[in-house]
Amino acid sequence: MIEYRSGVVPPVSEVISLYSANKWSSANQPERLMAALKGSNHIECAFREQQLVGLANAISDGSLVVYYPHLLVHPDQQGKGIGQELMSRMFGKYADFHQQTLLAVADAVDFYERVGFKRTDAVAPMWIYDGTDH
Repeated sequence: MIEYRSGVVPPVSEVISLYSANKWSSANQPERLMAALKGSNHIECAFREQQLVGLANAISDGSLVVYYPHLLVHPDQQGKGIGQELMSRMFGKYADFHQQTLLAVADAVDFYERVGFKRTDAVAPMWIYDGTDH
Protein backbone atom coordinates (compact mmCIF):
# COMPACT_ATOMS: atom_id res chain seq x y z
CA MET A 1 0.00 0.00 0.00
CA ILE A 2 1.22 3.50 -0.85
CA GLU A 3 1.15 6.22 1.80
CA TYR A 4 1.18 9.83 0.59
CA ARG A 5 2.54 12.69 2.68
CA SER A 6 2.37 16.42 1.99
CA GLY A 7 4.91 19.01 3.02
CA VAL A 8 7.57 16.61 4.30
CA VAL A 9 11.09 16.55 2.91
CA PRO A 10 12.36 12.98 3.33
CA PRO A 11 15.81 12.16 4.72
CA VAL A 12 18.72 12.81 2.38
CA SER A 13 19.56 9.09 2.02
CA GLU A 14 16.07 8.29 0.71
CA VAL A 15 16.04 11.29 -1.62
CA ILE A 16 19.43 10.39 -3.08
CA SER A 17 18.36 6.78 -3.51
CA LEU A 18 15.26 7.83 -5.48
CA TYR A 19 17.12 10.34 -7.66
CA SER A 20 19.95 7.86 -8.29
CA ALA A 21 17.50 5.12 -9.27
CA ASN A 22 16.09 7.53 -11.87
CA LYS A 23 19.60 8.51 -13.03
CA TRP A 24 19.10 12.18 -12.18
CA SER A 25 22.46 13.93 -11.90
CA SER A 26 21.21 16.07 -9.00
CA ALA A 27 21.77 12.96 -6.86
CA ASN A 28 25.49 13.83 -7.20
CA GLN A 29 24.88 17.17 -5.47
CA PRO A 30 23.04 16.16 -2.29
CA GLU A 31 23.46 19.47 -0.45
CA ARG A 32 22.11 21.50 -3.35
CA LEU A 33 19.33 19.01 -4.04
CA MET A 34 18.15 19.03 -0.43
CA ALA A 35 18.31 22.84 -0.32
CA ALA A 36 16.19 22.96 -3.49
CA LEU A 37 13.58 20.60 -2.04
CA LYS A 38 13.49 22.45 1.28
CA GLY A 39 13.07 25.71 -0.64
CA SER A 40 10.07 24.39 -2.56
CA ASN A 41 6.68 25.91 -1.90
CA HIS A 42 5.12 22.47 -1.75
CA ILE A 43 6.25 18.86 -1.81
CA GLU A 44 4.32 15.60 -2.12
CA CYS A 45 5.89 12.22 -1.38
CA ALA A 46 4.85 8.60 -1.82
CA PHE A 47 6.08 5.84 0.48
CA ARG A 48 5.80 2.06 0.26
CA GLU A 49 6.63 0.36 3.54
CA GLN A 50 8.25 3.57 4.83
CA GLN A 51 10.54 3.74 1.77
CA LEU A 52 10.36 6.80 -0.50
CA VAL A 53 9.11 5.69 -3.94
CA GLY A 54 7.85 8.97 -5.38
CA LEU A 55 8.30 12.72 -5.05
CA ALA A 56 6.91 15.86 -6.67
CA ASN A 57 7.65 19.47 -5.81
CA ALA A 58 6.39 22.91 -6.77
CA ILE A 59 7.78 26.42 -6.89
CA SER A 60 5.21 29.19 -6.93
CA ASP A 61 4.54 32.89 -6.55
CA GLY A 62 1.71 31.86 -4.23
CA SER A 63 -1.10 33.37 -6.25
CA LEU A 64 -1.01 32.94 -10.00
CA VAL A 65 1.83 30.76 -11.25
CA VAL A 66 3.21 27.39 -10.22
CA TYR A 67 6.09 25.48 -11.78
CA TYR A 68 6.62 21.76 -11.21
CA PRO A 69 10.38 21.10 -11.46
CA HIS A 70 10.55 17.48 -10.22
CA LEU A 71 8.36 14.42 -10.46
CA LEU A 72 10.10 11.12 -9.83
CA VAL A 73 8.79 7.62 -9.23
CA HIS A 74 11.16 4.78 -8.49
CA PRO A 75 11.59 2.72 -11.70
CA ASP A 76 10.34 -0.42 -9.91
CA GLN A 77 7.11 1.40 -9.02
CA GLN A 78 6.37 3.16 -12.31
CA GLY A 79 3.12 2.39 -14.11
CA LYS A 80 1.21 1.88 -10.84
CA GLY A 81 -0.50 5.28 -10.65
CA ILE A 82 1.92 6.87 -8.18
CA GLY A 83 2.97 9.69 -10.51
CA GLN A 84 -0.66 10.36 -11.41
CA GLU A 85 -1.61 10.57 -7.73
CA LEU A 86 1.30 12.89 -6.94
CA MET A 87 0.24 15.22 -9.78
CA SER A 88 -3.40 14.98 -8.71
CA ARG A 89 -2.39 16.19 -5.26
CA MET A 90 -0.44 19.05 -6.80
CA PHE A 91 -3.40 19.98 -9.01
CA GLY A 92 -5.62 19.97 -5.92
CA LYS A 93 -3.35 22.43 -4.15
CA TYR A 94 -2.93 24.73 -7.15
CA ALA A 95 -6.34 24.26 -8.82
CA ASP A 96 -7.22 27.95 -8.95
CA PHE A 97 -3.86 29.13 -10.29
CA HIS A 98 -3.78 30.92 -13.62
CA GLN A 99 -0.73 29.07 -14.95
CA GLN A 100 0.72 25.65 -14.16
CA THR A 101 3.89 24.82 -16.05
CA LEU A 102 6.71 22.32 -16.35
CA LEU A 103 9.46 21.20 -18.67
CA ALA A 104 9.03 17.59 -19.75
CA VAL A 105 11.84 15.40 -21.01
CA ALA A 106 10.89 13.61 -24.23
CA ASP A 107 10.24 10.27 -22.49
CA ALA A 108 7.73 11.91 -20.11
CA VAL A 109 5.62 13.92 -22.56
CA ASP A 110 2.96 11.22 -22.97
CA PHE A 111 2.56 10.93 -19.19
CA TYR A 112 2.11 14.67 -18.75
CA GLU A 113 -0.41 14.81 -21.57
CA ARG A 114 -2.38 12.00 -19.90
CA VAL A 115 -2.58 13.97 -16.64
CA GLY A 116 -3.79 17.12 -18.39
CA PHE A 117 -0.86 19.17 -19.66
CA LYS A 118 -0.98 20.39 -23.24
CA ARG A 119 1.72 21.38 -25.67
CA THR A 120 1.40 24.88 -27.00
CA ASP A 121 2.80 27.01 -29.77
CA ALA A 122 1.60 30.14 -27.97
CA VAL A 123 4.86 30.40 -26.02
CA ALA A 124 8.43 29.38 -26.75
CA PRO A 125 10.30 27.27 -24.19
CA MET A 126 13.52 29.06 -23.38
CA TRP A 127 16.18 28.49 -20.78
CA ILE A 128 19.70 28.97 -19.58
CA TYR A 129 20.78 25.56 -18.42
CA ASP A 130 24.09 24.39 -17.00
CA GLY A 131 24.30 20.89 -18.40
CA THR A 132 22.57 18.37 -20.54
CA ASP A 133 21.26 16.06 -17.83
CA HIS A 134 18.77 16.52 -14.99
